[in-house]
Amino acid sequence: MKSKTKIDEQMKRKTNPELVSTIMKAKKNEKWVKIAGIISGSARNRIGVNLDKIDKNTKEGDTVVIPGKVLSNGEISKKIRVVAFKFSSEAEKKLKNKKCEMVSIEKEIEINPKAEGIKIIK
Repeated sequence: MKSKTKIDEQMKRKTNPELVSTIMKAKKNEKWVKIAGIISGSARNRIGVNLDKIDKNTKEGDTVVIPGKVLSNGEISKKIRVVAFKFSSEAEKKLKNKKCEMVSIEKEIEINPKAEGIKIIK
């Protein structure tokens, strides 16, 4: 896990205001520091996860955190809650069709500051 100082250094190079805001909120909350460390890294290392991988690693009703972008390859077969930095438009359509809830990481930190019941998929 990255130190908060390292996260601060990497955050200074970010130009996306939404990304900076998300990193700042995650860094302030001890339970979310791991996510802050992942998303503060280079864009090349930010994780893109396909729906089939999410489907394989979850059960009905799970809350999963994707510290990157949710991609549309594959199908989702259960109703889950997906928390991610970004969603591809096709992935959004597929998740909406299955009545899955989609939430940004920033919003989830406000709703669930203790990071209870989340599963990180990367």
